[in-house]
Formats: sequence, C-alpha cells, structure tokens
Amino acid sequence: MIGILGGMGTQAGLDFCNKLAILNRGKIDQEYPLFLLYNKSNIPGRPESIGVQTRNLTNKKNNKLSKKKYSLVLKSLLKGCKLLEKNKCKFIVIPCNTAHYWYEDLKKKINIPIINMPKEVYKKTKETCRKNTKIGLLATEGTLKTGVYDKIFNKNFNLQYPTGSLQKNCVNKAIKLVKMGKVKAAANIIKPAIKYLLKQKCKKIILGCTELPIAIFAFKSFTNIKSSKIFLDPNLILAYSAMKKHSR
Repeated sequence: MIGILGGMGTQAGLDFCNKLAILNRGKIDQEYPLFLLYNKSNIPGRPESIGVQTRNLTNKKNNKLSKKKYSLVLKSLLKGCKLLEKNKCKFIVIPCNTAHYWYEDLKKKINIPIINMPKEVYKKTKETCRKNTKIGLLATEGTLKTGVYDKIFNKNFNLQYPTGSLQKNCVNKAIKLVKMGKVKAAANIIKPAIKYLLKQKCKKIILGCTELPIAIFAFKSFTNIKSSKIFLDPNLILAYSAMKKHSR
C-alpha cells in the first residue's frame, strides 16, 4: 500500500491521488492501486518556517526561532509519516516540494522508504534534456531559499528563476489563489512568470510547487498534461515513480 502524506495543500494532495488513479485505471475497483492518504492539513506552513541561519551573535535569537520553527514542522511531518508506517504502508510519498527541505531528517526516523520528489524530477529531466540545459523553476520562496532543487540540479543543469517582482506578484499569488480555490485567477496570474522563463530560453519549466500544476492544467485534459513539452509536473512524475515502486 502506498502512503501519501498530504495536506500541503489539500488540493495538491488530491491532485496527486487523482493522477495516481488515472495513470493506473482499472476495469473494476479491485484493480486500482491501494493507497492511504493522510490529509494532514495542520502541518505548520513550510515556507514560513524556513529561516536563515547566521553566525552573527546579535542574531542568536532569530537563529533559535528558526530552529524552533524547523523542529515544529519536522515533528508534525514525522507524526504523519509514523501514522502511515504504522498502517503498514510499503513506502511514503509527500506531494509538497518545500516539505523536502525536511527530507533527510525524516528519512532518519522512518523505517520505510520515502520517495524523494525533487530527485525523481531530476531523473526525468536527465531523460529529456542535455547537460547544461537551462531549466526554469517556479516554486515557493521557501523552496528557492533552501535550494531543494538547486542541490540536485546544479551539477548538470542551469536553473533559471523568475525575477523578484515576478516571484512576488505572479508565483506567490498564484500559489495562494489555488489554496483559496480560485484556480482560474491563478492560471491567469502565473502567465508572466512562464513567459519570462521561456524568454530566458528554458527548455523545460519545473512546476516546483504542487499548487502550480493545478493552476496551469486546470482547464486541460489529462492527455495534455502527460504530453506537455514544456512543463515538468512533480506530482505526475511522483505518481509514475510511486506505481513503479508499488508494482515491484
């Protein structure tokens, strides 16, 4: 059984489940994959819980606060993973890019595998793009700040990001709008950020926040999502990886 730690956000977790089911559609109920979704929507905000560590003695108080916020998120994520482990899931997936900042610490405390979504996106990119290709990244400020993707991609690819203005006025707002259920508005507001990355000659654009595929593909068929030549959808890639591991 596949363990899914969702709630980051709720629609993103459901989007993953939907893709998992569509990719592995059965003729009868019993042919669909077994999975357990824990929609743990009370996990503290990931981007808001990421602070910048510094050696400056005057900022010791801020460092202590950053560590406390980090620990609170880790504790909540760990509680969710433990529940899935306890219910005999074979492995865990987390449909949230920013949450992978806590991946290494989670992995140490859980006795079943956790699929690393950014690493799966990297593997997919290697299949379709040459070394040093420009790859665009649309993500939360937390994901950008912590280098969740940079650490994996920078050895072989040239990651490109929106400008600070586009991040604030397009990407951040689009993510927030999807969480509020205003998908059509999100689809419109993200367009300038996409156009900017394409002008930078990016061959692919990673939708590095699981709210963004909902905005961009909301009014398109699943066939369009699978055949996209521009976008890399981490939720879709994670769904493929999950089923591959599940069928072993």
